[in-house]
Amino acid sequence: MKLSRQNAGAILVVTTMIASAGWIFSKQAIQGLPPFGFIGLRFLLGAMCLGCFCYRQILAIEWRDILSCSLVGVFLGAALNCWVYAISMSNDLGEGAFIVSLSMLLTPLVGWGLFKRPPSLTFWFSMPIAVAGLALLSSGGSWGASSNQLWFILAALFLALHFNFNSLFSQRLPVLPLACIQLFITGVVGIGLSLSLETFPSTVTPDIWGWLILSATVATALRYFLQTTGQKYTTTAKAALIMLLEPVWTVVLSVILYDEPMPLSKVFGCGLIMMSLIIYLIGSHTRRSQPVHN
Repeated sequence: MKLSRQNAGAILVVTTMIASAGWIFSKQAIQGLPPFGFIGLRFLLGAMCLGCFCYRQILAIEWRDILSCSLVGVFLGAALNCWVYAISMSNDLGEGAFIVSLSMLLTPLVGWGLFKRPPSLTFWFSMPIAVAGLALLSSGGSWGASSNQLWFILAALFLALHFNFNSLFSQRLPVLPLACIQLFITGVVGIGLSLSLETFPSTVTPDIWGWLILSATVATALRYFLQTTGQKYTTTAKAALIMLLEPVWTVVLSVILYDEPMPLSKVFGCGLIMMSLIIYLIGSHTRRSQPVHN
């Protein structure tokens, strides 16, 4: 079944909501689990969930394509392990979400460098507005390069690499196997780091296991299936800008659940991000609607 670009965009919006919930699930889970070990278990369980529905397709994929998917998974694994390590040092989910969302702005630029595809003029016009919004949302417009912020920035760079290669391979490979292989590789990277650097606790309470299960099924298996599906039927730049909604939902949840302060600077920042997205979407629609002259 082929989706329209409008439906693909709606799927990506839902993806951002699920992704924001994943920040809450993860923050709760690492209260009782080591960060890298949590990522390893979360993504291995997520891969198992998807694998139940696509194992026959995975067996039919050529080894060359499996290796390509695995490389994409390495980028995702590097990003998610940097991300969870930053979360373990950070008490401000909103700030972290906004810094990580810079990956969506880096994605078209990285794609330009990798594949020689320059972003559209509409993107260049909307990007400065989104950057201004992110600046306002990060600690009131100014933040120093603390350790957790540097790890969030590194996660954003790896996510930009992942987003570009994921868009490339999602055009010619089935969605479920592509997502499943990537989740499995991410889990392997997390478990490897955990075995090398961490000590697993002797006891884990039932509520921590519950947060892990939610992270694996909803925020991992379902989220990456929807994200890969949405990317398959839309442009990389459009998908990247839609994914900027994730930090907006994250700060809303953080305010509701953790009483994170919401000064006017954050309100204005959210507004600027939404404005940049609307400008880009309207510009893209207008450009597609214009007649072609030979």
